[in-house]
Amino acid sequence: MKDEYYMDILKESGAILSGHFLLTSGLHSATYVEKFKILQFPLLCDKLCKGIADNFMKASPNVVLGAATGGIIISHSVGRILSSRSIFAERENNELVLRRGFNIESGERVVIVDDVVTTGGSLLELIDLVVKYGGHILGIGVLIDRSGGKIDFGFPFHSLISMEIPTYKPAECPQCLAGIPLTARGRTGKQ
Repeated sequence: MKDEYYMDILKESGAILSGHFLLTSGLHSATYVEKFKILQFPLLCDKLCKGIADNFMKASPNVVLGAATGGIIISHSVGRILSSRSIFAERENNELVLRRGFNIESGERVVIVDDVVTTGGSLLELIDLVVKYGGHILGIGVLIDRSGGKIDFGFPFHSLISMEIPTYKPAECPQCLAGIPLTARGRTGKQ
């Protein structure tokens, strides 16, 4: 029932796109979830973030950590709902780091949030970052798990929606093999 509720929010925002997409991971997919179509609507975003926050209410986190850029909005909204501090990591020299005076104190209770998980690479980096600072990870909350639940992060993991969306290496991508050009994300037309 809840999956349907959250899926309706995705559909209402126009976030589920069909085409031939190059993902951040370098893989290709015929389906893309454009998180910023959701995040542009604060009330819809808050409904989704409340769904994430509900998983951690009793845990009383001190900090909610996301990654720039989409994770900033999610972290902020979840942090507000949980009455926690909200911080975000940014890429510097191809590595996620805390900047802008952000810090995680040793022993602080941390919830990690993200928008869409495909390979889990960004979340694994955030986990390493929290461990480096000595924080205590309470769990991970995401809007969408594109892996269909196949990734084990070693911590409690909650996704609002689980979608098993096939991804391909470019050399194995059916659309590439058919000569279909990549679809530009965030605008109409081709890349």
